[in-house]
Amino acid sequence: MTTGTPLDAARPADLAALAAAVAGPVLQPGEAGFAEEVAGFNVAYTPAAAVVVGATSTADVAAAVRHAAATGRKVAVQATGHGLTGELFGTVLVTTTRMDDVRIDPLRRRAVVGAGVRWRAVIDAAAPYGLAPLNGSSSHVGVVGYTTGGGLGPLARRYGFAADHVRRFTIVTADGTVREVSENSQGPDADLFWAVRGGKGNFGIVTELEFDLVPVARFFGGALFFGARDAAAVLHAWREWAPGLPEDATTSVAMLRTPPDPALPEPVRGRFVVAVRFTHLGPAEEGAALLAPMRAVAEPVLDGVAEMPYPAIDAVHRDPTEPMPMWDRGTAVAELPAEAVDALLAVAGPQAGVPLAMVEIRLLGGAIARGPEVPNAVTGRDAAFSVFTVGVLAGPPVEVVVASAAAVVDSVGPWVCGGLVNLLGQAGPARVGALWSAADRARLLATARRFDPTGVFATNVVIG
Repeated sequence: MTTGTPLDAARPADLAALAAAVAGPVLQPGEAGFAEEVAGFNVAYTPAAAVVVGATSTADVAAAVRHAAATGRKVAVQATGHGLTGELFGTVLVTTTRMDDVRIDPLRRRAVVGAGVRWRAVIDAAAPYGLAPLNGSSSHVGVVGYTTGGGLGPLARRYGFAADHVRRFTIVTADGTVREVSENSQGPDADLFWAVRGGKGNFGIVTELEFDLVPVARFFGGALFFGARDAAAVLHAWREWAPGLPEDATTSVAMLRTPPDPALPEPVRGRFVVAVRFTHLGPAEEGAALLAPMRAVAEPVLDGVAEMPYPAIDAVHRDPTEPMPMWDRGTAVAELPAEAVDALLAVAGPQAGVPLAMVEIRLLGGAIARGPEVPNAVTGRDAAFSVFTVGVLAGPPVEVVVASAAAVVDSVGPWVCGGLVNLLGQAGPARVGALWSAADRARLLATARRFDPTGVFATNVVIG
């Protein structure tokens, strides 16, 4: 997808000064390594930045931000590119993959990570101490972008959002200032600590993050896969079963249209299936008893539920890890009556014939609904379920995928209750801004004006 018009090329003198100020590479379009440096997970978009800075440190990030401000450009940041929703024409793009330091403090149950770290690195570093982070459905995703959007993962009903456990971060604001912000910050920095934990990248570039780990070494879980003919029965049964689960259990259900990928197990390869995802932190026997009603609904075509060490957590959702062109949309609902399930089946069930790879419903509640000791800007606490869909922009026209995704969100319109920033998908400023109460939205906008008064930061989540 290509939109917009690039700005004039950067001046050689400005680029020379930038290159002298940073340790990482400074590249322009057409130069060797530029395409690889800007590539992200969502290949529906090809970043067309005026210049890319491969940051190696907070100092590199600060230099890139100062360069952008001095040359009248916007600055964007990318770790993995999972949240990429535009070409970033004319921007200074800071890539953080080289900032991959992970430090575990087992005594305090803390992790400190650089801006480019993915969850897999944290999971593996914490596991020897019997600890785990509050990662998402895929360990391939970057820590910082996920956490600043709230962070809803497979332990969420027990421990809440990842953002709820942030203790400190280092951030570069629009004037190039490096700030150390923590739960003990006062004055404007207290507003910044509140806003960044849930408000995404509207306030600066987070270069280091410190957060709590949880004492989890294993879980009972995985996914049950059911065939297309059982889709309606499984979704309706899940709707009635899920809300009665204890907080130690987190679950979602997804309608999947899988590709004919030889890497997928044969029973689900190239087919429409319904996946019931489940994690339980109690004993395996207790987890099996809780899951038994769903196993009894129909015969699974594949049963992937078992006792597992925490590093095997990707087995619950089995999210793809290879880059793909994607379009996503999401919302949240206050309830999920039978009529809502029927509406989703009508627009995305096995008979719908839509180009959607996934339509997912996640159970919320539990610790998700409770705020942390130090309040933050995370949205969605008052919702009962999230609804999220992903379409792959390969084959059908883009307009068909976009319309199909919109139909999923529209189908549950009567029950909508806000949404989750990371699971909102493609959304304009007005829809993003509507996620917060009037007071919280005003506080977010005031904080953004204080720390980025001229709008230096280009972010895919613009609060209107």
